[in-house]
Amino acid sequence: MREGYEGTGPGAITPDGCAVELYTRLSVGNEPDVIEAAVPAGAHILELGCGAGRVTRPLLERGFRVTAVDESAEMLEKVAELDGGVRTVRSPIEQLDLDEKFSVVMLASFLVHNGDTAVRRRMLRACRNHVTDQGCVLIQREGADYHTNLPRERVDPGGYTTRIVSATPVGDGVNEVRAEYIFPDAVWTQTFRARPLDREQFEAALAEAGLKVDKYLTEDGIWVRAVPAE
Repeated sequence: MREGYEGTGPGAITPDGCAVELYTRLSVGNEPDVIEAAVPAGAHILELGCGAGRVTRPLLERGFRVTAVDESAEMLEKVAELDGGVRTVRSPIEQLDLDEKFSVVMLASFLVHNGDTAVRRRMLRACRNHVTDQGCVLIQREGADYHTNLPRERVDPGGYTTRIVSATPVGDGVNEVRAEYIFPDAVWTQTFRARPLDREQFEAALAEAGLKVDKYLTEDGIWVRAVPAE
Protein backbone atom coordinates (compact mmCIF):
# COMPACT_ATOMS: atom_id res chain seq x y z
CA MET A 1 0.00 0.00 0.00
CA ARG A 2 1.29 3.48 -0.84
CA GLU A 3 2.02 5.88 2.01
CA GLY A 4 -1.12 7.78 2.91
CA TYR A 5 -3.37 5.35 1.04
CA GLU A 6 -5.47 2.70 2.73
CA GLY A 7 -8.64 0.74 2.14
CA THR A 8 -10.78 -1.50 4.31
CA GLY A 9 -13.70 -3.79 3.61
CA PRO A 10 -14.40 -7.11 1.88
CA GLY A 11 -12.29 -8.32 -1.02
CA ALA A 12 -9.08 -7.24 -2.72
CA ILE A 13 -7.70 -3.74 -2.08
CA THR A 14 -5.47 -2.03 -4.66
CA PRO A 15 -2.25 -0.15 -3.74
CA ASP A 16 -4.13 3.18 -3.73
CA GLY A 17 -6.79 1.91 -1.33
CA CYS A 18 -9.55 1.06 -3.84
CA ALA A 19 -11.67 -1.99 -3.02
CA VAL A 20 -12.33 -4.01 -6.18
CA GLU A 21 -15.75 -5.30 -5.10
CA LEU A 22 -16.81 -1.79 -4.09
CA TYR A 23 -15.90 -0.45 -7.52
CA THR A 24 -18.01 -3.12 -9.19
CA ARG A 25 -21.00 -1.85 -7.19
CA LEU A 26 -20.66 1.92 -7.63
CA SER A 27 -23.29 3.57 -9.83
CA VAL A 28 -22.45 5.59 -12.91
CA GLY A 29 -23.58 9.20 -12.88
CA ASN A 30 -23.61 11.76 -15.66
CA GLU A 31 -20.11 10.90 -16.85
CA PRO A 32 -21.19 9.03 -20.01
CA ASP A 33 -23.48 11.91 -21.03
CA VAL A 34 -20.71 14.48 -20.57
CA ILE A 35 -18.21 12.36 -22.48
CA GLU A 36 -20.59 11.55 -25.34
CA ALA A 37 -21.41 15.23 -25.82
CA ALA A 38 -17.73 16.25 -25.87
CA VAL A 39 -16.17 13.83 -28.36
CA PRO A 40 -16.89 12.44 -31.84
CA ALA A 41 -19.30 9.51 -32.06
CA GLY A 42 -17.56 6.15 -32.00
CA ALA A 43 -14.20 7.62 -30.99
CA HIS A 44 -11.41 5.41 -29.67
CA ILE A 45 -11.00 6.42 -26.03
CA LEU A 46 -7.92 5.72 -23.93
CA GLU A 47 -9.38 5.48 -20.44
CA LEU A 48 -6.70 6.01 -17.81
CA GLY A 49 -7.52 4.54 -14.41
CA CYS A 50 -10.55 2.55 -15.55
CA GLY A 51 -11.05 0.71 -12.25
CA ALA A 52 -13.62 -2.07 -12.54
CA GLY A 53 -15.24 -0.53 -15.62
CA ARG A 54 -17.94 1.63 -14.06
CA VAL A 55 -17.68 4.18 -16.89
CA THR A 56 -16.19 1.79 -19.43
CA ARG A 57 -19.40 -0.23 -19.69
CA PRO A 58 -21.72 2.63 -20.72
CA LEU A 59 -19.11 3.96 -23.15
CA LEU A 60 -19.01 0.59 -24.88
CA GLU A 61 -22.80 0.48 -24.92
CA ARG A 62 -22.81 3.86 -26.67
CA GLY A 63 -20.58 2.62 -29.46
CA PHE A 64 -17.19 3.90 -28.37
CA ARG A 65 -14.02 1.84 -28.64
CA VAL A 66 -12.13 1.75 -25.36
CA THR A 67 -8.58 0.88 -24.39
CA ALA A 68 -8.77 0.63 -20.61
CA VAL A 69 -5.68 1.16 -18.44
CA ASP A 70 -5.28 0.33 -14.77
CA GLU A 71 -2.45 -0.85 -12.55
CA SER A 72 -4.63 -3.44 -10.79
CA ALA A 73 -4.91 -6.89 -12.32
CA GLU A 74 -8.03 -7.54 -10.21
CA MET A 75 -9.72 -4.42 -11.59
CA LEU A 76 -8.81 -5.31 -15.17
CA GLU A 77 -10.26 -8.80 -14.75
CA LYS A 78 -13.65 -7.15 -14.17
CA VAL A 79 -13.21 -4.90 -17.20
CA ALA A 80 -12.25 -7.81 -19.44
CA GLU A 81 -15.62 -9.43 -18.67
CA LEU A 82 -17.54 -6.55 -20.26
CA ASP A 83 -19.26 -7.00 -23.59
CA GLY A 84 -17.95 -4.90 -26.45
CA GLY A 85 -14.41 -6.14 -26.95
CA VAL A 86 -12.64 -3.73 -24.62
CA ARG A 87 -8.85 -3.90 -24.70
CA THR A 88 -7.09 -3.79 -21.35
CA VAL A 89 -3.57 -2.62 -20.48
CA ARG A 90 -2.04 -3.12 -17.06
CA SER A 91 0.20 -0.18 -16.13
CA PRO A 92 0.45 2.71 -13.71
CA ILE A 93 -0.80 5.76 -15.60
CA GLU A 94 2.37 7.72 -14.97
CA GLN A 95 4.46 4.93 -16.52
CA LEU A 96 2.29 4.26 -19.56
CA ASP A 97 4.19 4.16 -22.84
CA LEU A 98 2.10 2.78 -25.67
CA ASP A 99 3.38 3.12 -29.20
CA GLU A 100 0.15 4.69 -30.42
CA LYS A 101 -2.02 7.77 -30.08
CA PHE A 102 -5.75 8.19 -29.51
CA SER A 103 -8.31 10.78 -30.56
CA VAL A 104 -9.59 10.91 -26.98
CA VAL A 105 -7.69 10.37 -23.72
CA MET A 106 -9.63 10.40 -20.46
CA LEU A 107 -8.27 11.06 -16.96
CA ALA A 108 -11.30 10.86 -14.65
CA SER A 109 -11.85 10.07 -10.96
CA PHE A 110 -10.04 13.26 -9.81
CA LEU A 111 -6.69 11.64 -10.61
CA VAL A 112 -5.30 15.02 -11.67
CA HIS A 113 -5.38 15.91 -7.96
CA ASN A 114 -2.79 13.28 -7.02
CA GLY A 115 -0.98 14.45 -3.90
CA ASP A 116 2.43 13.75 -5.42
CA THR A 117 3.25 16.58 -7.82
CA ALA A 118 5.78 14.46 -9.71
CA VAL A 119 3.19 11.73 -10.28
CA ARG A 120 0.63 14.28 -11.46
CA ARG A 121 3.15 15.72 -13.91
CA ARG A 122 3.87 12.29 -15.36
CA MET A 123 0.15 11.48 -15.60
CA LEU A 124 -0.54 14.65 -17.58
CA ARG A 125 2.50 14.04 -19.75
CA ALA A 126 1.17 10.53 -20.45
CA CYS A 127 -2.08 12.16 -21.56
CA ARG A 128 -0.21 14.47 -23.94
CA ASN A 129 2.01 11.69 -25.26
CA HIS A 130 -0.95 9.48 -26.16
CA VAL A 131 -3.35 12.01 -27.71
CA THR A 132 -3.26 12.93 -31.39
CA ASP A 133 -2.45 16.53 -32.27
CA GLN A 134 -6.09 17.04 -33.29
CA GLY A 135 -7.50 15.04 -30.38
CA CYS A 136 -8.58 15.97 -26.87
CA VAL A 137 -8.04 15.01 -23.24
CA LEU A 138 -11.07 14.83 -20.94
CA ILE A 139 -10.22 15.52 -17.30
CA GLN A 140 -12.43 15.29 -14.23
CA ARG A 141 -11.57 17.79 -11.48
CA GLU A 142 -12.70 18.03 -7.89
CA GLY A 143 -15.52 20.42 -7.09
CA ALA A 144 -14.60 23.79 -5.56
CA ASP A 145 -15.72 22.73 -2.07
CA TYR A 146 -14.47 19.15 -2.21
CA HIS A 147 -12.04 19.64 0.69
CA THR A 148 -14.07 22.13 2.73
CA ASN A 149 -17.73 21.08 2.70
CA LEU A 150 -17.14 18.36 5.27
CA PRO A 151 -18.36 16.04 6.49
CA ARG A 152 -20.93 15.43 3.76
CA GLU A 153 -22.84 12.46 2.47
CA ARG A 154 -24.97 11.48 -0.48
CA VAL A 155 -27.51 8.70 -0.74
CA ASP A 156 -27.11 7.11 -4.15
CA PRO A 157 -30.11 5.82 -6.11
CA GLY A 158 -28.27 2.50 -6.14
CA GLY A 159 -29.11 2.06 -2.46
CA TYR A 160 -25.87 3.01 -0.74
CA THR A 161 -24.45 6.07 1.02
CA THR A 162 -21.21 7.80 0.13
CA ARG A 163 -19.71 9.85 2.93
CA ILE A 164 -16.65 12.10 2.71
CA VAL A 165 -15.63 12.22 6.34
CA SER A 166 -12.55 14.43 6.48
CA ALA A 167 -9.71 16.10 4.60
CA THR A 168 -6.77 16.49 6.96
CA PRO A 169 -3.74 18.59 5.95
CA VAL A 170 -0.51 16.57 5.85
CA GLY A 171 1.81 19.28 4.54
CA ASP A 172 2.83 20.84 1.22
CA GLY A 173 -0.76 21.69 0.33
CA VAL A 174 -1.88 18.06 0.40
CA ASN A 175 -4.85 16.66 2.31
CA GLU A 176 -5.46 13.12 3.47
CA VAL A 177 -9.07 12.39 2.54
CA ARG A 178 -11.18 9.70 4.16
CA ALA A 179 -14.28 8.34 2.44
CA GLU A 180 -16.83 5.75 3.51
CA TYR A 181 -19.22 3.70 1.39
CA ILE A 182 -22.10 2.16 3.31
CA PHE A 183 -24.11 -0.63 1.68
CA PRO A 184 -26.85 -2.69 3.36
CA ASP A 185 -24.54 -5.70 3.49
CA ALA A 186 -21.02 -4.20 3.63
CA VAL A 187 -18.98 -1.11 4.46
CA TRP A 188 -15.81 0.04 2.73
CA THR A 189 -13.45 2.89 3.57
CA GLN A 190 -10.80 4.56 1.47
CA THR A 191 -8.08 6.96 2.56
CA PHE A 192 -6.04 8.79 -0.06
CA ARG A 193 -4.00 11.94 -0.57
CA ALA A 194 -5.21 14.76 -2.79
CA ARG A 195 -3.95 18.21 -3.69
CA PRO A 196 -6.59 20.92 -4.21
CA LEU A 197 -6.05 22.86 -7.45
CA ASP A 198 -7.90 26.04 -8.30
CA ARG A 199 -8.44 26.89 -11.97
CA GLU A 200 -5.23 28.88 -12.25
CA GLN A 201 -3.17 26.07 -10.72
CA PHE A 202 -4.95 23.47 -12.83
CA GLU A 203 -4.37 25.35 -16.07
CA ALA A 204 -0.71 25.88 -15.14
CA ALA A 205 -0.33 22.13 -14.62
CA LEU A 206 -1.85 21.54 -18.05
CA ALA A 207 0.50 24.05 -19.66
CA GLU A 208 3.48 22.34 -18.08
CA ALA A 209 2.42 19.14 -19.85
CA GLY A 210 1.82 20.80 -23.21
CA LEU A 211 -1.96 21.01 -22.88
CA LYS A 212 -4.48 23.85 -22.65
CA VAL A 213 -8.15 24.14 -21.78
CA ASP A 214 -10.43 24.02 -24.80
CA LYS A 215 -13.67 24.16 -22.82
CA TYR A 216 -15.05 23.67 -19.34
CA LEU A 217 -17.78 21.15 -20.12
CA THR A 218 -19.90 21.55 -16.99
CA GLU A 219 -20.98 24.70 -15.16
CA ASP A 220 -19.22 23.57 -11.98
CA GLY A 221 -15.93 23.23 -13.87
CA ILE A 222 -15.52 19.59 -12.87
CA TRP A 223 -15.30 18.23 -16.42
CA VAL A 224 -12.79 19.82 -18.80
CA ARG A 225 -11.80 19.23 -22.40
CA ALA A 226 -8.13 20.01 -23.00
CA VAL A 227 -6.22 19.99 -26.28
CA PRO A 228 -2.54 19.98 -27.23
CA ALA A 229 -0.98 23.41 -26.84
CA GLU A 230 1.94 22.71 -29.12
